[in-house]
Amino acid sequence: MLTAVDHVQLAAPPGSEDTLRAYYVDVLGMTEIPKPPVLATRGGCWFRAGAVQLHLGIEKGFRPAKKAHPGLRVTGIEAYAARLAARGATVTWDQSLPGHRRFYSEDPVGNRLEFLEPTLRACGPGE
Repeated sequence: MLTAVDHVQLAAPPGSEDTLRAYYVDVLGMTEIPKPPVLATRGGCWFRAGAVQLHLGIEKGFRPAKKAHPGLRVTGIEAYAARLAARGATVTWDQSLPGHRRFYSEDPVGNRLEFLEPTLRACGPGE
């Protein structure tokens, strides 16, 4: 039985680790976590913020997906969008998901990222 998403893997081009670190740590505010030694030889880097983990793996012939993306839930979405924009990241607001504020951005290698925050309280059983 599935219980949770452990991590999301995104691809990146060879030699992009320092650029990814600068973005995921300095711009998004994540923490880099060490890869197991057997996997570290493959390159790439892993990041965490709370229970969210993003793994960036190196892929020869890398091409960023233009549609596929992780959806990352945030609190204080307006302030978070301002943080990204102040650090040079694109912020493209999208109003088409009812009950949510959301925007899209891209990491430095072109991976699409969605950031969203619910605006409506979900009703429980019997409400």
